[in-house]
Amino acid sequence: MTRYVLVSDTTLSYEYRNFPLLDFLPCAPGDKIPGRIYRFLKGPAPEALPNGELKYAPYSIRKIEASLLRKFKRNEVAVAHEDYLENFIKDDTEIIGVSTMDPLGIGPTTMSYVALFGGNLDAWVRREWDALIEKINRVRAGKKAKLVVGGPGVWEFTVLRDEIEKYKFDYIVQGEMDDLAPELFEQISEGNIDKKMFFQGYMTYDDHFRKVLKNDDMFIARGIGQRAYPALEDIPEVQRPVIKGMVEVMRGCGVGCDFCEVTLRPLRYYPLEKIKKEIEVNVAGGIDHAWLHSDEIFEYKHEKMFTPNQDALEDLFKTVMSIKGVTGTNPTHGRISIPAAFPELIKSLSEIIHAGPDNWIGIQTGVETGSDSLAMKHMPNKTMPLRIGSDGTFQEIVWQGVYNETKYYWRSAFTIQVGQQEETDEDNWDSIAMINRLSNSYVDGRPFEFTVTPLVNVPLGRIKSRNLNMMLNPVQLGVYYASYRHLAKMAARDGFSNTHGNMFVRLGTGSVISIGGTLMLKVVEKIARKHGVDIDKVKRYGIENNSEISSLSMLARA
Repeated sequence: MTRYVLVSDTTLSYEYRNFPLLDFLPCAPGDKIPGRIYRFLKGPAPEALPNGELKYAPYSIRKIEASLLRKFKRNEVAVAHEDYLENFIKDDTEIIGVSTMDPLGIGPTTMSYVALFGGNLDAWVRREWDALIEKINRVRAGKKAKLVVGGPGVWEFTVLRDEIEKYKFDYIVQGEMDDLAPELFEQISEGNIDKKMFFQGYMTYDDHFRKVLKNDDMFIARGIGQRAYPALEDIPEVQRPVIKGMVEVMRGCGVGCDFCEVTLRPLRYYPLEKIKKEIEVNVAGGIDHAWLHSDEIFEYKHEKMFTPNQDALEDLFKTVMSIKGVTGTNPTHGRISIPAAFPELIKSLSEIIHAGPDNWIGIQTGVETGSDSLAMKHMPNKTMPLRIGSDGTFQEIVWQGVYNETKYYWRSAFTIQVGQQEETDEDNWDSIAMINRLSNSYVDGRPFEFTVTPLVNVPLGRIKSRNLNMMLNPVQLGVYYASYRHLAKMAARDGFSNTHGNMFVRLGTGSVISIGGTLMLKVVEKIARKHGVDIDKVKRYGIENNSEISSLSMLARA
């Protein structure tokens, strides 16, 4: 008897050819990326175990699975491959739990494509979601199993509340439930929700980014009588391998950007032994790389606010690399000010994890703007412990960070925003200048290595009204154009060297990436010209006086 069946959002279960940034492919508009290209770049279907379970599952699913296994037997809990749902969803199944990241296609990256191309909410991620839920509902038809959805993407159903009915959900669960999953699942099965343990409603934010609770019987969140978040000791370790070897090392961020919900979560640091156990589970499952997930790796066990704890970070990476079977590792997220201010730390970590020309260390970084004023207004701690003014402009701090990262073989995947509150055209020209300067800079004769993905701050009211026509002004489109111009350069340079698989797969993937980067740039340029963007000005802005870049190079050597 499989009482509880866990299912992953389809787009979170694929490897995407293990190429950097291709994980964001589902965010692309369905009518702009041909199905054949999309399916090729997704790569082969996730591997299934002989019984029809996923061999490698997303981290969020593995955490809920581990929580349920604290109380229920192994044969009562299954993480089902979507092609084998019939193996598990039977007449006695009580709950089907689905985890999702961007079900309705209104996440930041997805909406950035909508802002660029206009049109309806028809990203590949939404097409995949609709197909998955349709399949689940077809299999559970006539059975008692309740459909429960959770994960970081459920906020989208609080914004587009009218989308819920067609999916035939029974409940939508919001928030971290690692410690309460067994009780939650039992109470949903019995139809008897404990009002002290759980709140029937959801949490959202007002215009001043303050938490607001909304009553709604469709939603379930942690109750007022519970901790707001699970304590570290109550978070279970995964029991079976996670896709791409993901392992969490901390929760929360602490940097305090005013546009980010993550910063409101309390900081919790996993001890090394807990991290080691999860990596060993992945290694036993045949995964030799450890992705260390955090929202800000350089805050790991920090002792002084915003200053990295070098000893703790070195111990973390040494522990990871000492685990038998681990051949490589990289963090998921970190701010650029730490490489700028602490080059010796980056050098030391690079030596520990064997970074080099054939082993670039990828990390996602929210640089968000090239403007001093916007940086100081919306994310004043992003540069800490450096300060804008006394330690240079925001652009100079970013430049120094990328210089040191490239020098020691780290590659940042930047995001940059347009449409921030109180943004001016001058702010966006600052962003264009920063992208161009970075794109035309070198260290030790090597070009700076980074990618930059433009995002748009879309007001929730615009999403609710479905008024999704072109929202970008000419200078904002200039930021998009500068970003995609650099991405095309990176795709041409690294499109083949960063591919994986046999010769034919690498050739196909590299060709699609390289050619696709050029084609995408042409599309963006056409849109930009149509809306009045001075393309020639964007190309040269910030680098007309090459002595500016030379002076930054001198600063780096000083």
